[in-house]
Amino acid sequence: MDAYFSGTKVAWILDNVAGARTRAQNGELAFGTIDSYLVWQLSGGQAHVTDVSNASRTLLFNLHSMNWDAELCEILRVPAAVLPEVRSCSEHYGVTRNMPGLPDGIPISGMAGDQQAALFGQACFERGQAKCTYGTGAFLLVNTGETPVASEHGMLTTVAWQLGDKVTYALEGSAFIAGAAVQWLRDGMGLISDAAEIEGLAASVNDCGGVIFVPALTGLGAPHWRPEARGAFLGITRGTTQAHLARAVLEGIALQITDILNAMADDLGSPLAGLRVDGGACKNNLLMQFQADILSTTIKRPTMIETTALGAAFLGGLSAGVWSSTQEITDAWLEDREFVPQMTSQAVQSHLERWSDAVSRS
Repeated sequence: MDAYFSGTKVAWILDNVAGARTRAQNGELAFGTIDSYLVWQLSGGQAHVTDVSNASRTLLFNLHSMNWDAELCEILRVPAAVLPEVRSCSEHYGVTRNMPGLPDGIPISGMAGDQQAALFGQACFERGQAKCTYGTGAFLLVNTGETPVASEHGMLTTVAWQLGDKVTYALEGSAFIAGAAVQWLRDGMGLISDAAEIEGLAASVNDCGGVIFVPALTGLGAPHWRPEARGAFLGITRGTTQAHLARAVLEGIALQITDILNAMADDLGSPLAGLRVDGGACKNNLLMQFQADILSTTIKRPTMIETTALGAAFLGGLSAGVWSSTQEITDAWLEDREFVPQMTSQAVQSHLERWSDAVSRS
């Protein structure tokens, strides 16, 4: 249970906004995640819908029956009257109507959660295939096939997507801070004037000089789930430079991803075969190489790194007939670069031990 999800947020609104609960029970209010709002606006208020992947992240959805869960709604005191209709991720939801800048009649036909769309855009259609999106935060998803895997290691069990009657599930781990740490170095600390400068600054030293950074600037997400944790630089000496801090920030981003991926592997009972990456920060070659090293896993970066948008387009295109199958999408996925592990096992272990100690202190 975490306030990260929207079920507790709508419960708070109904409990704290004057008249909201009465209006909700009378069917005068509608609740939905951002996808529901967008479809409502695009359709001119004709469609109050969501898809299974977004619904599965609200704390109100049953992953097995694929419906809103009466018991969960009762626990959070959310009336069913406010909830959208749950649909698959690739079907006809409606058409544009009275939307400024768009002609009426454009089909609205693809919908998925941010990270589920990225998994789809990375063509991770087989069980065990995984992707990590490096944006403001970092989000790692692995396809678990047609059966939901109940995590015992702090991961989230989620619907990945539904095509027709076939439902695909995933495990997700979220790190709240990734690219945001680089933004903090730029805006909060003034170490760099542009986010892209961090790679050159970090590469100007061979290592982080014993410094380690825990990017818990807004708490720790999976697999720790410690909202009270705070960011920390450890190991600073008089010899520490801006370059060491910059490199430690990049390494800290990668190390927290390692915790997530190891927890996923434990839940699956087998190591992941590889990792596909996307998002703005995956353009940082130093970060990607260290990530491959510390994971001891080959990383593949596609030519199109905005895979959330690409996945949404693929889902819409499947419904509209632009693509006829997921195999066509797999064939359209193009690799830009592969990062192969180069670090010795002893060096990897040393990094992981120092990281574990630092997390315990944050």
